[in-house]
Amino acid sequence: MSTIQRIALVLTIIGAINWGLVGFFQFDLVAAIFGGQDSALARIVYGLVGIAGLINLGLLFAPSEEAESAAEPRTTR
Repeated sequence: MSTIQRIALVLTIIGAINWGLVGFFQFDLVAAIFGGQDSALARIVYGLVGIAGLINLGLLFAPSEEAESAAEPRTTR
């Protein structure tokens, strides 16, 4: 997993936690930290989380490393 993918995964997890807080407690943590949903910083964070989600779509369809290693022929010495 590349550094960009790891950063995207962290941002996606942050977004998921924020959506969970919104869903369960009607509390938007990003808006609370950055001054409301309409503030420029909050909109940047929301945008970055959205882009991170799109990047993670690539992870969803990428073959897993386990499947690749299982498909490789094993040689014995």
